[in-house]
Amino acid sequence: MGTIDGLRFYGGADAYLAACPSRQILDLLANKWTMLVMGALGGGPLRFGELRRRLDGITQKMLTQTLRNLERDGLISRTVYPTIPPRVDYAATDLGHSVIELLKAVRVWSEKHINDVLDARDAYDERAAREPQPLA
Repeated sequence: MGTIDGLRFYGGADAYLAACPSRQILDLLANKWTMLVMGALGGGPLRFGELRRRLDGITQKMLTQTLRNLERDGLISRTVYPTIPPRVDYAATDLGHSVIELLKAVRVWSEKHINDVLDARDAYDERAAREPQPLA
């Protein structure tokens, strides 16, 4: 995407435009596993098995894929130690640490407001069940 003159102030990025590469980052950050992995790594480096145990419900394949994506985008580092068996640690990079608090805020909001959201869903479903349906 070329830089649009009115967007130079923002580095030429505008996530509201379909062709803007920043949408790729939004996709990554909006992923629940990204949010949870980054939150887990906010406390310091962890091994693969430690991450897997911390992230209840994640499959080995999904954790591997998430870690690769985060490493590729520079949010985490992967360090392999020459031991038998090999030891691999994952840690947030400086760039990763810069986004951890943002992702933590979303997680905390989700935990704080889950009952409000569930109540709203129930109310919506009740209204939808009572409203007359169009004739086919």
